[in-house]
Amino acid sequence: MTPTKPPSGSIPPHPVLDGHYADREQRVPYIRQLFDQTAPSYDRINTWMSLGTGERYRLEALRRAGIRSGDRALDIAAGTGVLARHAIELVGTRGQVLAIDPSLPMLHEAGKRGVEHRACGVAESLPLGDATVDFVSMGYALRHVSDLRVAFGEYFRVLKPGGRLLLLEMVPPSSPLGYRLTRFYLKHLVPSLAALVTGRRDARRLMQYYWDTVDQCVPPGIIESALQGAGFASVERGVLHAIMNEYTAVKPEL
Repeated sequence: MTPTKPPSGSIPPHPVLDGHYADREQRVPYIRQLFDQTAPSYDRINTWMSLGTGERYRLEALRRAGIRSGDRALDIAAGTGVLARHAIELVGTRGQVLAIDPSLPMLHEAGKRGVEHRACGVAESLPLGDATVDFVSMGYALRHVSDLRVAFGEYFRVLKPGGRLLLLEMVPPSSPLGYRLTRFYLKHLVPSLAALVTGRRDARRLMQYYWDTVDQCVPPGIIESALQGAGFASVERGVLHAIMNEYTAVKPEL
């Protein structure tokens, strides 16, 4: 597939979501509060949403993307460290994984789950020097950045030449039936189960927001073109079960 030409200027991952916040200025505090409040319950919610398959899928995706023993890796928007924990396993004792997230409660939960190296930060302004990591990952958080163009520029900046990138994301199925089933599951069933299992109304709101961002996210072609525009080479997109996207790319050697 030929990537779609991205628009000029900034590239928000989705439009303003009127059911959640009124304008772009309210987006960041809205998201921050949502994830701060649900941090203690997030892993349980995630397990329900993925029907228990998410852990193995993340591990295999990291392997496919080429993470290696001894790598210095960066997991952006790490949340409770679900993806970072698998990266830690794969880089081994000779490597290191730094988990970055804007939510301190999320980072606290990641620390409780064995993610030792953590820092508070956002994708658009990473607290690292140029060409300092071998591998960058982001799991299901691309929809929460403010500008894909700026974020991808930062990923490119911190990667060493030859460094590899993995982005995991979801996309609505293209078939009408698949779309309706996925929408019912993620917008209605999962939010209700999340509220029931956790006893928290904000868990329902989190999962409704999750689906709305998936549903309104820019097309994959825009994401691929934005990666190329940031300087990445070998940009590829793998699709699993019609909804799981794996974007991989490489920072060219000097």
